[in-house]
Parts: sequence; structure tokens; C-alpha cells
Amino acid sequence: MLRLRANAVAKFKSHIAGGELRATITAATSARKYSTESPLPESADVVIIGGGSAGCNTLYQLAKRGVRAVLLEKSKLTAGTTWHTAGLVWRLRPNDVEIRLLAATRDLLMSLEEETGHNSGWINNGGLFISHSPERLDEYSRLATLGKCFGIESHIVGPEQAQKLFPPLDPTSFTGALYSPGDGVVDPAMMCTALTKGATANGGLVVEDCTVSQIITGENLLGMKDVRGVLTNKGTIRTNTVVNATGVWGRDLIEPLGVFLPLIPMKHAYVVSETMDTIHQMLPNVRDHDFSLYFRIQGKSICMGGYENNPIMLNRVPGDFHFGLYDLDYSVFDTHIQGAVKLCPAFGSAGIKSTICGPESFTPDHKPLMGPDPTVSGLFHSVGYNSAGMMLGGGCAEQLAQWIIHDRPDRHMFAYDVRRFTPKQKKALNWATERSHEAYTKNYSIVFPHDEPLAGRNFTVDPFHKQMIQYGAVMEERHGWERPGYFLPDETVVVQPYDWYGYYDHPKNANTHYEEALKGDYTFGFSEHHDLV
Repeated sequence: MLRLRANAVAKFKSHIAGGELRATITAATSARKYSTESPLPESADVVIIGGGSAGCNTLYQLAKRGVRAVLLEKSKLTAGTTWHTAGLVWRLRPNDVEIRLLAATRDLLMSLEEETGHNSGWINNGGLFISHSPERLDEYSRLATLGKCFGIESHIVGPEQAQKLFPPLDPTSFTGALYSPGDGVVDPAMMCTALTKGATANGGLVVEDCTVSQIITGENLLGMKDVRGVLTNKGTIRTNTVVNATGVWGRDLIEPLGVFLPLIPMKHAYVVSETMDTIHQMLPNVRDHDFSLYFRIQGKSICMGGYENNPIMLNRVPGDFHFGLYDLDYSVFDTHIQGAVKLCPAFGSAGIKSTICGPESFTPDHKPLMGPDPTVSGLFHSVGYNSAGMMLGGGCAEQLAQWIIHDRPDRHMFAYDVRRFTPKQKKALNWATERSHEAYTKNYSIVFPHDEPLAGRNFTVDPFHKQMIQYGAVMEERHGWERPGYFLPDETVVVQPYDWYGYYDHPKNANTHYEEALKGDYTFGFSEHHDLV
């Protein structure tokens, strides 16, 4: 089995504390013309709070369009969660909007070096999606078909062909794969440096070590709050537009304004193997959805992480948690190790060189929170990227820039629009925690058209709810409301309280009648209940 170095975690944290890794990540910041000494302007068209992927991408897109934009970072660029991200960039998603957002990010990464003279850290090594069942391979076929509509090359391959692409794989452990040669990986620090270089060349400004303590608001003629400026440790900037790009701290600065977001921080981790003779940088990254894990190639090592059923959820992340990491809890992470060894036996004997466990922000539907806030005019959000900020960041920032300048994006962004959640949902932290947990655990699950959540149910019901259930209603949830999807004659199907998949000292529900009824909808064809609708 896996050979672990007893001092792996201690060595890695010592490596960071000693400044070696931190110096690598922030080396460019000391040489750039913006720094802690950058003068704070009296006013700006847009102030962006947060210097991670979302903030740097937004600054770049606004500056390219002639907007006087200022990015304020309380520490150094990437210091929050961006610096430790795996940096995977995939091309295929189950809908057209996300495919186009990914394409916009990829196109930007490939063009940044020519524009700025700075390498964006983009490596086009391809991606391999592993399948263990006919249903999963069917899903991959659907992804490939949709991708073809947008000119994305991909191929369904057998286990032996997949092993030729990634030799350490055990071809007897899976049934097939989807190969996407245009996928890749990006270095977060290099990307953010290239973005800010491009932004400053077009008039954008970055100020580091600048903590925003307050978003200053007034009241407009309609009696609605509107943005007037920001108060920082270096002074005040007058502005009518603020972008909240503060990542895991996305709730903290805005709650004093009476603004709430369904944003839940969680610990998210991956491990880095010792060097392996069979690994080199141009091997494709691997995603095994059925084992809920991924491999990211880093030189001659494998970075392995995934989405477990029992992530460690956080209430808040300390404001000074800069370039910080947590100790890895192997009792939580072990499920990924077991799956990785089955898929790639060589990983089990390689040993672990270091561990990365940091905070990431997650949302109830595993999609970002973007766009204008409905309660404060001039406040925009770009948070909650669910560990996909690197691949979605460029495309989302392009749409956000259009949103800010023209009051609407180019794409149909409703699935990402922060206004998709009701005020009641945004304030209900328990509801958001339940739903975000389920969305996290189901991130690699097959996406069926009629999927229904089990978490956060019975949040809002109408006066006839109990009577409809007595008459056999099978409830579905939309925007927090329970509504009947169809009726099963002579049956009573009750949605049970969320059992957290049996974790966190919650026993699994004994009554699974509702879950059994839902299985009839888990198909890409007609539901077995379609004749009842």
C-alpha cells in the first residue's frame, strides 16, 4: 500500500515557513511597479476587493475595456486560496454556457504571453476521464457530442488505449475513458502575474497590503443602498462600483451591509507524490468520477485529490490566513488514496512528498455567485467558485466586465447569477451548509436531467403540502419551495431530513422510499414516471 513519510506534513509546512515556496509564489510581486508603495487613488470607476484568480481576471478584463479599475489585496496576490489550487483546466461540461466560459479562459491563457511577455503558466497536456460503468461512459459520450458542436476534439477510448496515454494506469480497473487532448493545467501565480501585467499596461492599478474595512454606502432616490466608496488602512477611495472577489471571506465584508451569501468554506486537499519514473509533464491529467478523484501532473509527480463524503466544513476563515495551510486529516482523505491505488498501483508505492490542505469556498448548487447584488446598487459579486476558479475565472470575468459596463452579460448567466437564490435562502446558513455539503459530495456524480437534492428540503412549503403528500405527491424542489412533481397512486412518499450520508454522527435514514422513487428519474431518456406527469 501507500508508503507515507512520517514527516511529510511537517517538512512541507516548514518549507513554507522558511520562505522558499512563498518566495517562489510571490517573487514577481517585489519586482512589479505596483506594491505596498502604490499610491491609493482618490477615486476609481471600479474597486475590486481580492487579489486571487477572480480579482486579477476581473481587473484585466475591465482595464482592457478602458475602465479605471483598482484591485485591493489585503496581503499579496494569490495569498488566499488561489496560490494552492490544483490549477486544472478542462474543456468539456454538460452545457453550452460553461463550455464557452471554459473556452474563453483557455484562449486567454494561450494569448497572455504574447500580449504581456510573461508566461501564463499554461501547459496543454490533455485530460483523461475514467469510466467504471456503462452509465458513466454514456455520460461521457454525451459530453463528447456536445463538445463537437463547439469544435472541441475528444475521443472515447478503451482501457488499453487509455493506458497508452497514461502508462501507470491499471487497464483492468476500469471499462473505458474519454480523452480530451485540449485540456491542461495552469500555474496560479504565473497566471495572476501575467493578468496584472496586462491590466496595469492598460491603466489598471494593484495595491497590496491594503485591507478594506468598510464598503461605504449611501441611499439613492429610490431608497435603496448604493455604493459610494471603500475605506481601507491606507485611506478612502470614492467609487460607485465594488466587486466582491474575496473568496472564502466573501461573506465577511458585506454582512454589515445586510447582504448575505450562501457561501460555505470547507477544507479541500490534495497530496503530491514523490517523483515517479513513469510520470512526465506531458502525460494527461486524469479525472476518475466514479472514484471521485483526480490526478494532476506536476513534473514527474502526481498531485492527487478529490471530493469525499465527509469534508471538514468551516464557519469562518481567519482574516489573516495568508498563504496558510491546515494539517491533512488522513481519516477523511483515505478514501481517495484507496481509489488512487486501485486505478494506478504505482502511486501506492511512490510515497507522499507533501500535502496541501487549504480553505475553499463552496455553494449550494456548486456554481459561482456572480453579478449585481439585488439589495445594494453598485455591489457586484464574483465568489464561490467551488475549486474551479482557475478554469472558469477568465470566462466569468469577461462576462462580469460586460455586466458592469453594459448592465448585462453576453451569455445567459442565470445559473451563476447571485439573484437565483431568494433572500430567505441567502440568510439561512444551515440550509446553505446542508446543500453545499451535498453539492460537494456529488460533484463527480453523473448529472442526470431530473436530479433532485436530498439536502435542505422542506425549506418552504405551501398550505396544502401535507394533503398533497397524503394523496401520493412526490415532491420536487425549486428555489426553496416544495412542489409536486407527480403522484404515485396509493403511496405516501415523504422527503426525509438530510442524513449527511451517514457522517458527522448522523445515522443514515431508515426510510429511503423517496430516494427509491427518485431512481426512476435517473436516466438520460424518459423517466419511468413520465406517463404520470
